Amino acid sequence: MVLRIQDYKTPVWVDWCPGCGNFGILTAVYRAFAELGLDPTKTVVVSGIGCSGKTPHFINVNGVHTLHGRAIPFATGIKLANPELTVIVHGGDGDLLGIGAGHFVALGRRNVDLTVILHDNRVYGLTKGQASPTLPEGVTTKSLPKPNIQNAVNPIVLALASGYTFVARGYAFKANHLKELIKAAIQHKGSAFIDVLQPCVTYNDVHTVEYYNKRVYILEEEGWDPYVKSLEEAEEKLLAAMSKALSGEERIPIGVFYVNPHVPTFEERIAKRIQGYKEKPPALQSITRGDGRPVIDNDAFLKLFEDKIISVKKPH
Repeated sequence: MVLRIQDYKTPVWVDWCPGCGNFGILTAVYRAFAELGLDPTKTVVVSGIGCSGKTPHFINVNGVHTLHGRAIPFATGIKLANPELTVIVHGGDGDLLGIGAGHFVALGRRNVDLTVILHDNRVYGLTKGQASPTLPEGVTTKSLPKPNIQNAVNPIVLALASGYTFVARGYAFKANHLKELIKAAIQHKGSAFIDVLQPCVTYNDVHTVEYYNKRVYILEEEGWDPYVKSLEEAEEKLLAAMSKALSGEERIPIGVFYVNPHVPTFEERIAKRIQGYKEKPPALQSITRGDGRPVIDNDAFLKLFEDKIISVKKPH
């Protein structure tokens, strides 16, 4: 069955602000899913809180709209329970790099085979434009009475340092380029991360479409090679990618920074420790017998503690 872009759309009204960069991200996702022919019954989109949190409502696949900062652990649980699923996380810079930063780092360390797409507009858009973790120090956007007092997190450098094995940056208004990044990230075996520069037309009057159009350039067009050919060159390639990511705001690189296919996924590590994990992951295991009784024998479990239970003295 050939799936079209229309097949991945839901009837839910897309209610982002007119001109929002999220529209470019959503368009790229529709096109990437259609070109990959992803089975909607075996694809899961997970989100947290904020404008990006609405994304699962607009995509006709399995969707989970989770808690603030907790999209990644939800997605990790889904993927480990059924490794056959394609799992994609959508989150804002405040959601994933603020309250969710610990989970963001943990995913890179584990190298779970899923994709994280960061909607990076440098503000908390849904809560009226406060400074997010990616807003540079000293910048004053529309809602800030004074310049931002904190240093910014660099999402690319953080992802590289955390251990993500596919790291890229896209731009919401280069939807065709972004579509190709999303396809590559989904096809990559391991933790994939895409930082998407996404102008907020309502609350960020500094990092606008005009701002990015003057500055972004595509890494591939300048001869950058992100692929690690062997484990021996991984560190050198990693440091070079970090250097690219730290090149400043005058010229902002987009494209693939780093790809390392030589690191085992978390699922592969689990399979070495738990016999039969690949053949019968948790989601495919029965939890009841034919008569409806649970597979776990509670009586046998309690018997392990019987002596201790009986020997407990009752209070006077």
